[in-house]
Amino acid sequence: MLVTKSQVKYIQSLGHKKFRDAEAVFVAEGPKIVEELLHVSGIRCRQVYALKEWISEVELPAAVPVQAVSAAELERLSGLSTPNRVLALFEKPSFPPPDYNEGITIVLDGVQDPGNLGTIIRIADWFGISRVLCTGDSADAFNAKAIQSTMGSIGRVQVIYDDPAGIMQQYPDLPVYAAVLGGKELYGIHRTAKGWLVIGNESKGIRPGLMELATHRITIPGSGKAESLNAAVATGIILSHLASLP
Repeated sequence: MLVTKSQVKYIQSLGHKKFRDAEAVFVAEGPKIVEELLHVSGIRCRQVYALKEWISEVELPAAVPVQAVSAAELERLSGLSTPNRVLALFEKPSFPPPDYNEGITIVLDGVQDPGNLGTIIRIADWFGISRVLCTGDSADAFNAKAIQSTMGSIGRVQVIYDDPAGIMQQYPDLPVYAAVLGGKELYGIHRTAKGWLVIGNESKGIRPGLMELATHRITIPGSGKAESLNAAVATGIILSHLASLP
């Protein structure tokens, strides 16, 4: 079956956040991420478009709708400069209401690079952290670049867009760790099983309303001349020393 113009138009429309939000659908591309998402419970695949060779190599879950396409057709559908064998449409995952008293919540304040956001979601998944709370001016977790960077973790980590300061004020007993320059050295901080880790915008840092809530201002010590660390790199380093693993 040939790919229709309406299919191409629909998939291309999902490159825009307003259409992803309206449809509650996102696009994933590439064998590794598509194969992983196909096996994440609680995330439903709407459609797979793939080269025949990929279809013959992969053991697909039952009832997954698959359409074989040519390399030229995949190129029409793809948002990548070099299409990668398979593209799939998935419904956005649904999660129960978050319990902020359980575990660590990563708070992202204006982290606008979708690649950084996706990598932070993947880092959260690695450390068993189930949610990331974002300010409204943070990147969209279902942006194609963010999805690529999550490597499938988007199906296991809940990403919430809300007013972090307003939510955090409802939990005054939880510690708030803010990543800053000139704070207490990370390596002297005790591990924690719960609380908030606030990561700010790379150029602007953490906004005052969130900084006021910090109970611990922490810094990753360094000896070089770099002005700052990438937000995702900083998140991984901090969690490796802060998070109590189960």
